[in-house]
Amino acid sequence: MSTFKFTIATTEKLARTGVINTAHGEIRTPAFMPVGTAGTVKGMLPESVRETGADIILGNTYHLMLRPSAEVVKKLGGLHKFMNWDRPILTDSGGFQVMSLSKLRKITEEGVTFQSHLDGSTHMLTPERAIDIQNMLDSDITMVLDECTPYPSTEEETAHSMRLSMRWAERCKTAFEKRDGYGLFGIVQGGMFEHLRKESAHTLKDIGFDGYAVGGLAVGEGQEVMFDVLDYTVPELPQDKPRYLMGVGKPSDIVGAVARGIDMFDCVIPTRSGRFGRAYVEDGELNIKNACHAEDLNPIDATCTCYVCKNYSRAYIHHLFKAEEMLGPILMSWHNIHYYQKLMSDIRASIAEGKFNNFAAAFMEKHKE
Repeated sequence: MSTFKFTIATTEKLARTGVINTAHGEIRTPAFMPVGTAGTVKGMLPESVRETGADIILGNTYHLMLRPSAEVVKKLGGLHKFMNWDRPILTDSGGFQVMSLSKLRKITEEGVTFQSHLDGSTHMLTPERAIDIQNMLDSDITMVLDECTPYPSTEEETAHSMRLSMRWAERCKTAFEKRDGYGLFGIVQGGMFEHLRKESAHTLKDIGFDGYAVGGLAVGEGQEVMFDVLDYTVPELPQDKPRYLMGVGKPSDIVGAVARGIDMFDCVIPTRSGRFGRAYVEDGELNIKNACHAEDLNPIDATCTCYVCKNYSRAYIHHLFKAEEMLGPILMSWHNIHYYQKLMSDIRASIAEGKFNNFAAAFMEKHKE
């Protein structure tokens, strides 16, 4: 069993490469975590996810507490064994899903009461319960319970929400069972208000966490505003701890955030885009449903080395979508996750070589919003 530890290897300005040691192995950073919300990355075998180069995946407290329940997952050996993934797992505490999915919710100092989007049953999620669930799941990285502040919100609403999240964060820290190889991350909130973001970051530093996430972004504010928030938030976070930008994002979001000192990312975009027939390629994006691909024997991306591009043509995958065959979304998702992992590999290599600034400038020019 290894100690949970973050080691920085190389830096170029604010960008850095490193390794997070966990109970279930190493995470190379900057890292992208494919989203396995309900204990599965949609359309993907765990072995296929690993083959793309992913070191870690994300699971979700909200979904797994409702079905099959954390108690059942624990009884069956924990989430790693349950889903056949022996690498690190991070679990989101469920705060965002309570906001976005539950039918009714009531937030109090104690926690949040909500109705399941599955069957309408009523549940209570407190900071202590969120930690207990993630412990039962055997998450390598546990996230504190927070309120995901709606966007837009007034300064007063944002301040009230952020300070509630900070009180919950302290309760999470108290409830967290410290074990070798397992870490707890705090989450910075504060909306688009600089002084609230700084207050949140300082509060979390005072409590003390193994890593620090920036939450409440990618909620409709746009890339420029998101980068502005990172510009004044990231410098407030400890240099020697991993930094995680939650729910982000598009490839250009990731490159821009790495330039601002972010180490970890997650997003549903690779698989969601794949299910709708959109692929990320060297020059941007491609819609495989377009008629121009009907007789095209080229791979999705001639520069790509993924399993899909080595074995299947655009014409075949176009046919799968037209025929509404499930293999179409599976192949597109596989390619997209590989694209994201290749992007992270290229980012790590460019930082290690001292060439990230040039890499980022060229990438951002090619992938303008």
